[in-house]
Amino acid sequence: MDKKEVLEIVATKNIRFIEMWFTDILGRIKMFTITSSELPEALESGMGFDGSSVEGFARIYESDLIAKPDPDSFKILPYKQDTAKMVCDIYTPDGKPYEGDPRYCLKRNLEELKKYGFTEFYVGPELEYFYFKSDKIPELVDNAGYFDSMPGEDLGSNLRVRTMEYLSAMGIDAEYAHHEVAPSQHEIDLRYDSALKMADKVIAYKVVVKEVAREFGLYATFMPKPIAGVNGSGMHVHQSLFANGKNMFFSENDKYHLSDIAKYYIAGILKHSREICIVTNQWVNSYKRLVPGYEAPVYICWATRNRSALIRVPEYKPGKEKATRIEVRFPDPACNPYLAFAVMLRAGLEGIKNKYPLPEPLEVSAYEMEEIERKARKIEELPGSLIEAIEIAENSQLLKETLGEHIYTKFLENKKIEWDNYRTKVTDYEIKRYLPIL
Repeated sequence: MDKKEVLEIVATKNIRFIEMWFTDILGRIKMFTITSSELPEALESGMGFDGSSVEGFARIYESDLIAKPDPDSFKILPYKQDTAKMVCDIYTPDGKPYEGDPRYCLKRNLEELKKYGFTEFYVGPELEYFYFKSDKIPELVDNAGYFDSMPGEDLGSNLRVRTMEYLSAMGIDAEYAHHEVAPSQHEIDLRYDSALKMADKVIAYKVVVKEVAREFGLYATFMPKPIAGVNGSGMHVHQSLFANGKNMFFSENDKYHLSDIAKYYIAGILKHSREICIVTNQWVNSYKRLVPGYEAPVYICWATRNRSALIRVPEYKPGKEKATRIEVRFPDPACNPYLAFAVMLRAGLEGIKNKYPLPEPLEVSAYEMEEIERKARKIEELPGSLIEAIEIAENSQLLKETLGEHIYTKFLENKKIEWDNYRTKVTDYEIKRYLPIL
């Protein structure tokens, strides 16, 4: 869609307001609303705003930034009368892409594909989330389990259907929806698309899920681990590299139907997973999910059938070229999708560039192994806490190159502040555990 088409739709559909969307470095959506009369100017020159008030953006003495909407991202919002949305790219006043813009970070890294002869990086995320009665405490809405659908058990069924209707109206294809393993936990899977379009869709998906929950008087959260003792919420990301319509991950002769490129790519993500974990799992709470026993991967290995592995090669349609892909299982849905897709891509490309060797798949549960056996197999673990992830990220040249100096520095500054805020708080656990005995 181009500028002219956008303006024609706004006129014929009587759209009065346009929400201008972008994200801060943490992936939190930011938006402001303009009237349709301001849209021609916005499309041509962008709209100015104060970047110093956005997390990870400009310093106070260089705060003037420009938000310029991408015409191809124009969609009418089905849940708001006379309103559409557009995703914005951020520029400096002299017209240069802003280095702190996560969308630009992904765009810049997608340019790396061309150096390797690839044309598309396709991703298909599976985002899990919870419905609660409010945002105050995690009070369950249902006690259903995986794929449950009996009346009275899965009270989220109507919400999922409404969400899929809204997504479809916005041109976002959802493959299927279902209740997940934990009570009140749900999942709607998006049909794969190119990485930039998919990152835009993930932001819209989160907004729509929360809007529908609000319509039904509930609260939806993408918090990775809101309830102790049950599964947390992940964002498994299916991904593949294409060159001029051909899936470069596919090999007809390999027993796993994986090309050498796919194997190098998997090895790259495995090797650099500890470094990029700060981006794919960016919150203190993220590391409450990454513990053994709740389906979230902890040990750095790959497999085809073993769902405890960090990376899995799905076998739903073995031998079919376009279906050949890998599934990276450690990210969570509270990450910034622009940055998460960028770091996974660059880790994989690093594997291709250096032809990292891929170990044999681990088809037994790493959780059930003795520690001595894991060490013998040289199976490493993901960081166990946010501070460990920070310390690893501080020594990562790959992460610095992928994010760029600005985002890399601001992101780590933010994470250090978060850790300090967390570690200085006295929790209910400590009061209940230690006050009676110390």
